[in-house]
Amino acid sequence: MNDTERLIVLNMVEDIGSVRTRVLLSEFGSFEKVFKVSADEITRVKEIGPIIGARVPQAIKEIDLKKEMGLIKKYGVKVITFLDKDYPENLKTIYDPPVVLYVKGKILPDDKLAMAIVGSRLASFYGMQTAEKLGFELASHGITIVSGLARGIDSASHKGALKAKGRTLAILGSGLANIYPEENIKLAEKISESGAVISEFPMRTIPDRRNFPKRNRIISGLSLGVICVEAAEKSGALITCDCALEQGREVFAVPGKVDSMTSKGTNKLIKQGAKLAQGIEDILEELNLSTDGSRTPITAGKVSGNALDKNENLVYTLLSSDPKYIDDICLESGIGLNRIAGILLNLEIKKFAKQLPGKNFVRIRSENV
Repeated sequence: MNDTERLIVLNMVEDIGSVRTRVLLSEFGSFEKVFKVSADEITRVKEIGPIIGARVPQAIKEIDLKKEMGLIKKYGVKVITFLDKDYPENLKTIYDPPVVLYVKGKILPDDKLAMAIVGSRLASFYGMQTAEKLGFELASHGITIVSGLARGIDSASHKGALKAKGRTLAILGSGLANIYPEENIKLAEKISESGAVISEFPMRTIPDRRNFPKRNRIISGLSLGVICVEAAEKSGALITCDCALEQGREVFAVPGKVDSMTSKGTNKLIKQGAKLAQGIEDILEELNLSTDGSRTPITAGKVSGNALDKNENLVYTLLSSDPKYIDDICLESGIGLNRIAGILLNLEIKKFAKQLPGKNFVRIRSENV
């Protein structure tokens, strides 16, 4: 048995958790030794105690590792432990990072540049539209979207990232052999093809109510900040925001109607000091990110020097980090469609603009700005 397998087993022992797992490693020096010591020795570890310590060795013997490994193989899942080099950098900084991550898809180093979008399962049309737009625009600028695959805001944000052909990570409160909600199984499959579906829970774990607060700390832990789109006063999304604050992440909130039940939580967040998010510029500026996703200040305004001709400069100044449809650019610039297409192509070649799906265009940072 290797350390990955030992950690899978310990992760399946009730009430051990990530903090106590690390305590055991610190106390006994290796996980190999943890699996050899007696119940009395484990019980004497202060952070473990007699109740949990007494049942750890027995639980280790009874857990069916072969069955779990079979499920991991069957569902095409990769297991990453906190001992591995490819464990997500952002998660390492939180108080209780999961010791095991079950991953369907891939976590990439670029996913360090990530934002979480969370909110109500019973979202309004406005909330769904806003979440999808934020997911689309942020993903279009190379930012990974993290959410929880739930109905409502979570699903909309994932779909927005997928529409932008960007990356998105879905964090579950159940095992990867038990996707919840069932209606999002196909969405989870799409996410795994261009991002990852992730859980710290064993493969067959059911979506128990107690699992979701634990799941929420991973959503915020993987991200630079959390954007709350819609949330009632006692919404689970607010737990994610609390986790973000405890982890030193930024919290953003999208304002909603004062008489909307699903906006009471987000509006209260703003009153308590959350950053107001009316568009992605608010988010990018606060995190010191440029619109191309690099950790540099946003630049805006007119292009200096002779980098662009008069019409190119006009069109450039009409663009922003918000996707703009080509017909709207025509109307605002007064330039015909045939000419505008050529101007936009030149801006792309010169790396001042980027075309998104659906003939939408955004301004991107250039060294010549």
